[in-house]
Amino acid sequence: MQPHERFYRFEADFRDPYARDRDRVIHCSSFRRLEYKTQVFLNHEGDYFRTRLTHSLEVSQIARTLSRQLGLNETLAEVIALSHDLGHTPFGHVGGDELDRCLKADGHPLGFEHNFQSFRVLTKLEKRYKDFDGLNLTFATLEGVLKHSYPYKKPFLKGLDAWFVLDRHPSLEAMVVDHADEIAYTSHDIDDGVKYGLITFDDLLEEPLCLRVDETVRKEGVERGEALYRHRFVAGLIKLLVEDFIGHSESAVAQLRTDRLLVAGIDALEPLPAGFSKETATQLKRLKKRLFATLYTHEKIARKMYAGKQCIKGLYKAFREDTDLLPSHQKSLFEQRSQPRVIADFIAAMTDRYAMKTYHEIYGMSL
Repeated sequence: MQPHERFYRFEADFRDPYARDRDRVIHCSSFRRLEYKTQVFLNHEGDYFRTRLTHSLEVSQIARTLSRQLGLNETLAEVIALSHDLGHTPFGHVGGDELDRCLKADGHPLGFEHNFQSFRVLTKLEKRYKDFDGLNLTFATLEGVLKHSYPYKKPFLKGLDAWFVLDRHPSLEAMVVDHADEIAYTSHDIDDGVKYGLITFDDLLEEPLCLRVDETVRKEGVERGEALYRHRFVAGLIKLLVEDFIGHSESAVAQLRTDRLLVAGIDALEPLPAGFSKETATQLKRLKKRLFATLYTHEKIARKMYAGKQCIKGLYKAFREDTDLLPSHQKSLFEQRSQPRVIADFIAAMTDRYAMKTYHEIYGMSL
């Protein structure tokens, strides 16, 4: 059996295969739920802040730009970007981390991992056909979702290594999405963090990368104290990172296309052929460390995330103790998958507000 034959059923369609994949992702239930799943700020904090949905759209836009400029398949990059966060739980990464702890404590050593969960959403959990599960997406899209972040050899991929070769880099489009994700969340977390008053430009401008952006913004005639400065700074940071990525990657990508090496794939021990320059990569890493120290661990964020973590823990505990608390459809799935996995899938699919509403109904109290 060829890899694509396990995950994709051939059918006639007037669309390009990756355009069809994109359309199916956009119309699925899991994609719509991203509107009410946390990126960094809980979505009820205000209408301005990013959610998983707006983040996915922003990653898609950046990935399309990068792919177009590098002569790659723009639509493949787009659908990988739109799909890459479908497996996230409510309350961002802390929700996934807590669900992982619950499963492992319950005797499931593979736990929970959001990239693999995105793959499961696309191949198993979404139901759109009578004869098989999943959205019937191309192999290239599924590989891009499963392997868009490095390294690829992870415990939960056991059994899939026969289909998705883990000692080879994925498509260049998948690499583009990984970097587009980094560009999007770094720049937009800064935007939201400054807007919310959790980080200041005084903090940020101690970083060399931010000083480079500041220089371009001030050349536009926008000074640091102006209301417009935040918007121009975020746009300038995206522009700087996008241009650096293209400039540093285009030669290697063009050579790979010429040598036709992409057909066989690139050995995973080889460095990624697409990425930032060494200077920018080093400065970006420094900036992300500062964001972790000052923004992501800020007490206002930490308190909200702690509440979300308790919500996930409480829901898992309740559903394990009394499965009658689950909808009948979820209980019917016990014939197909283990009870803990069904419960974890149900919780992971929840939006923030549905998770909190269900917690309140079960425990009779607000978080």
